Amino acid sequence: MTATLPPQLAELVEDFASVGPRDRLQLLLELSQELPELPERYADAASTMEQVPECQSPLFLAVEVEPGPDRRVHLFFSAPPEAPTTRGFASIMHTGLDGQSADDVLAVPDDFYTALGLGEAVSPLRLRGMAAMLARIKRQVRAAIGT
Repeated sequence: MTATLPPQLAELVEDFASVGPRDRLQLLLELSQELPELPERYADAASTMEQVPECQSPLFLAVEVEPGPDRRVHLFFSAPPEAPTTRGFASIMHTGLDGQSADDVLAVPDDFYTALGLGEAVSPLRLRGMAAMLARIKRQVRAAIGT
């Protein structure tokens, strides 16, 4: 599966796959600390970003696509510090997809997150939230590029 993923996302999938279930959860928690702060234009997340209600904690996201032939995608997430799993999922998306071309983001398999092996560490409901994040990212990318 990693052959169809952007390089940074493929690397994250390999990192998760290379460790046991307990270490995967620890890796997810470490990633939660790396989620970038929002730029000022998204300071009021509830009114400027799209909520992902499938996530068990409040999560908002925004997608920007640069004009031009590459159509680079930029992702912004808002999740509370007391929601490390949700923040970890958002950080995976940010690390793996931010700066990629729109075509590369749209080519990510909808179920790529299963390759992370987190099914043993977090509930299926939480994984559904990650799937919903990717679906909303793709929908916003498609809207931005007019497909």
